[in-house]
Amino acid sequence: FITTAIDEVKQSALIGIILAVLILYVFLRRVGVTAIISIAIPISIVATFNLMYFKGLTLNIMTLGGLALGAGMLVDNAIVVMENIFRNLESGMSLKEASVQGTAQVSGAITSSTLTTIIVFLPIVFLHGAAGELFKDQAWTVAFSLLSSLVVAVLVIPMLSNRFLQTTPSTSRRQSIQFSGYGEFLSKVLDRKWLVILASLVAIAVAVLLIPIVGSEFIPKTDSTEFSIDITLPEGTELRRTEATVANIEALIREAAGTDIETIYSKIGPSATITGDQSSIFEDENTAIMKIILKANTAVASDKIINRIAAILDDIPDLETKFVQEQTALQTTLGTETAPIVVEVKGEDLEIIQILADQVKQQLQTMPELFNFESSFDEGRPEVNVVLDRVKAGIYNVSIENISSQLQDQLMGRNAGEWETEGELQDITIKLPYLSVGQLEDITIESGSQKIRLSELADIRMSAAPKEINRNNQVRVGKVTAHINSDKPFDHIVKAIETRVNKIDFPPEYQYQITGEEQLRKEAFQNLKFALILSIILVYMVLASQFESLVHPFTILFTIPLAGVGAIFAFFIFGKALNIMAYIGIIMLAGIAVNDSIIFVDAINQLRREGVPLRAAIIEAGQRRIRPIIMTSLTTILALLPLTLGFGEGAALRSPMALAVIGGLITSTILTLIVIPCVYLVLDQLRKV
Repeated sequence: FITTAIDEVKQSALIGIILAVLILYVFLRRVGVTAIISIAIPISIVATFNLMYFKGLTLNIMTLGGLALGAGMLVDNAIVVMENIFRNLESGMSLKEASVQGTAQVSGAITSSTLTTIIVFLPIVFLHGAAGELFKDQAWTVAFSLLSSLVVAVLVIPMLSNRFLQTTPSTSRRQSIQFSGYGEFLSKVLDRKWLVILASLVAIAVAVLLIPIVGSEFIPKTDSTEFSIDITLPEGTELRRTEATVANIEALIREAAGTDIETIYSKIGPSATITGDQSSIFEDENTAIMKIILKANTAVASDKIINRIAAILDDIPDLETKFVQEQTALQTTLGTETAPIVVEVKGEDLEIIQILADQVKQQLQTMPELFNFESSFDEGRPEVNVVLDRVKAGIYNVSIENISSQLQDQLMGRNAGEWETEGELQDITIKLPYLSVGQLEDITIESGSQKIRLSELADIRMSAAPKEINRNNQVRVGKVTAHINSDKPFDHIVKAIETRVNKIDFPPEYQYQITGEEQLRKEAFQNLKFALILSIILVYMVLASQFESLVHPFTILFTIPLAGVGAIFAFFIFGKALNIMAYIGIIMLAGIAVNDSIIFVDAINQLRREGVPLRAAIIEAGQRRIRPIIMTSLTTILALLPLTLGFGEGAALRSPMALAVIGGLITSTILTLIVIPCVYLVLDQLRKV
């Protein structure tokens, strides 16, 4: 799993880097310039490895995922510097002057944009719970890689440009892609600034309304190619009969899904080892475990095959089955290896809890989205209870210890010493032949010279032992669990469960709670919401100090909701639910999406300091910065594309994060070039008022 997962991330990162370099060449049409910018990637990655080494980080799917995520961003700073050097060259500056001036003009903007992206990861590093543990390493890796890329852009790129670039020939203006019509377009947009701002606010409102429809889950579903079936036959079933039943089930499974199955491995009878799962302690001759491995290239999802097999096994009488889907190492680490749906019924009286738990189970069974229902009160092992009558025992003058020790000797045997055979000592145990439950009453208990039948001293009752008695915070708890076989968002299923369970009349001091994956989801989303708010505050603080203004940072921060629009629309279009991976992508967007706005606003401020009027400065800045803005966004988007479409182990875990960033970057880039100039103009005019 580790090898294939890491190979897949490496491959995604390499494809991303190649696509990013390709974009550079398409825009600049010069091999030398493209090569100089491309050098930023390996230098930044090697520098990142050094910083990772001193931080004690290892190469794993999260740190490598961070590098793959940052692959497109590693060239962003280099692109902005190089493009500015290139533009100065085209305007007639000498090579050395273009390198020095080009870097100086944008160094403030790229430092600010890099710091905003890095500062966004600060709350993630200090997050608690599953999300914090999961993304801590990735946050450090992305921060290190961006820091390295900033140093490379400010120091290495101008040096290489001065050393290796040729003076730009006159034809280069035609060769490199220009956006000459953008200035004219921007002028028309500024004439309708209020309409543009209103349209963007409507888009944000629509995205907010879409959030409940999109739905949410804890972590993305990974379609594993392995699952197992725990089989339980009635107590007392002999091993041979269990074996014959399992052989029949194997034949039925092969008949139902033979073409999709690669291996069926069955283990029948008591287990020689005890795993962490408590139920394995009670394994006996009437139990079996079947492990089913599907073919790697099967087109049918494992959920569908499980449903097909479950439908067949439901028809077999006296057969209890439990399907367990193999989880990834990540899901096990996060504590989601149990059933995703867990409803806990809390109270004091076990009998009342059992009645309520049975009612909850009946309500859940009416939901087509759920299967594989279990209750902690499901019938356990049959047992015989010998309930002693203390009054009668007192009349016969028999102590309880005497009765229990004699019962133990007669049922389990008594040690009568040792004997030597073939050089080894063996225990000698004297015991009666096995008794049936009916013969138990006739056992005689001796007390001095008198012999008394057990039935005269005790009542013999048959009962079933509970599987387990759970307590949570010193309160008795009954659990009902179920698995999901639907593509519906997890929170939608939870709401449907709450609607059904609310129909049950709970007595006072008895209540239910949906725990398991739902509890983890709520905790993680709470933490991530706090991280997002903190990230936006930190970004504002960095921008306010950079621009020495309290107003212009709001212009830039307006990019964040515009990026959120794209992320939510992407999940809505692809029919995916928001999860902690997607949320991390949205937090990252808070740092990435503002970069284009920073470059734009910084250029406007520079021109205004030179004495250019407000409207003319906005149009000229747009004309100057459109090329680096589009290039940096495209390199990041294309570098993330392999992660979004990734196949193989662990791909489903990284895909939502990449999808959120791509969706957000598409809308934030387009809207930065249209909405941000309008917002800047309006805020500046309002400030003067």
